[in-house]
Amino acid sequence: MSRVSKPYEIVERALELSTTDGLVVIADEQSSANLRWAGNALTTNGVTRGRTLTVIATVDGAQGTASGVVSRSAVTTDDLEPLVRAAEAAARGAGPAEDAQPLVSGVPSSPDFTDAPAETGSEVFADFAPALGDAFARARAGGRELYGFANHELTSTYLGTSTGLRLRHDQPNGTLELNAKSPDRTRSTWAGRATRDFKDVDPAAMDAELAQRLRWAERRVELPAGRYETLLPPSAVADLLIYQLWSSTARDAAEGRTVFSTPGGGTRLGETLSPLPLTLRSDPHAPGLESAPFVIAHSSGDSGSVFDNGLPLAPTDWVREGRLERLTTTRHTADLTGLPVAPGIDNLLLDGGGERSLEEMVAATSGRALLLTCLWYIREVDPATLLLTGLTRDGVYLVEDGEVVGGVNNFRFNESPVDLLSRASEAGRTEKTLPREWGDWFTRAAMPALRIPDFNMSSVSPGV
Repeated sequence: MSRVSKPYEIVERALELSTTDGLVVIADEQSSANLRWAGNALTTNGVTRGRTLTVIATVDGAQGTASGVVSRSAVTTDDLEPLVRAAEAAARGAGPAEDAQPLVSGVPSSPDFTDAPAETGSEVFADFAPALGDAFARARAGGRELYGFANHELTSTYLGTSTGLRLRHDQPNGTLELNAKSPDRTRSTWAGRATRDFKDVDPAAMDAELAQRLRWAERRVELPAGRYETLLPPSAVADLLIYQLWSSTARDAAEGRTVFSTPGGGTRLGETLSPLPLTLRSDPHAPGLESAPFVIAHSSGDSGSVFDNGLPLAPTDWVREGRLERLTTTRHTADLTGLPVAPGIDNLLLDGGGERSLEEMVAATSGRALLLTCLWYIREVDPATLLLTGLTRDGVYLVEDGEVVGGVNNFRFNESPVDLLSRASEAGRTEKTLPREWGDWFTRAAMPALRIPDFNMSSVSPGV
């Protein structure tokens, strides 16, 4: 056997080795670069490279089609045949796959399928690192300490199938998290950004934002648990609505297990979820939030199927002008529920709000309200209502008559994102944001701030 090392060659060779009825091969070529800092000083930096190969074999039988999935990292030429044989053995030893569908075919090949993988490296921080150093100097002079990390990843995915698909997608993914603390550690605040290339992030602007929030917290106000008018920043809105999206599988709804189910069977599709004209949508071609334009599924579940690999993705409205429009389906669950095929897409946008920035929403506040920085440790309490619980973190502020007048203790909250949409009284301007809780798994989001008249702070939290 000739030596093969290029990703497309590995995909082609794995397909050549197949002895089963169908084969899907996914080669993920990954590179990353990172910086970490603490106490206004860089602490570590590094660059990594890696490869993961996933082989999905299918075997047709009298009772249906079975599948076997095997993934391995650091795959070499000598590992290819054992990996394919392991996937085939898993398929032959399995029963019929519930989600079995004909493998996708007829999708035009990516013109760059045979090109070398895209790579990132320390050069991605060429402009960012000096600006970060300047931010350290300003923070040191201002009596605050900066902590955090910057990470950039680039994954080139090569997808080949026995039905002739040859697809490729390059996915950059950058995150920046910056935390500022007072020297005595009694005050802390956070800011995060998602980026494709670190050219659109400004450490100086983020440090100025954090400095202002630390000044707000110099005056301490203790408040009890209760319901408060609350301004949720885009990051917090993203965390809540990402979880809602993850919970919106059509099959679970049709079988009566989720907040999107109706009593006696069926789904809530067509119902109005919000009085505001909000549209919750995903679009693989959304500017600045681009994601894979076809299904990449390394495993099967109600939100994804290995048989759908390569299926083209199109812009999808999940909620349109306040009305529930789509639930996520694979081809299999679409057949089960009678709903349109609507696979998950790796970004999420909420549109249809106003033009006000979060700062303008604060200034327009009459009476008393809370301004949050972010949410943390979000967990599901009740799937039937999508009731979530979690904590506020790194800064809760008291707003009185349009001005921030002090920092407030943290809280535990109990809220459902679906219910929040029905009670939101104002949505601000949509902007790119980084979810704090789900930022390790989902980074491509654009959200407005939301004003909730009666957000439920169920108990006081001692955290900073």
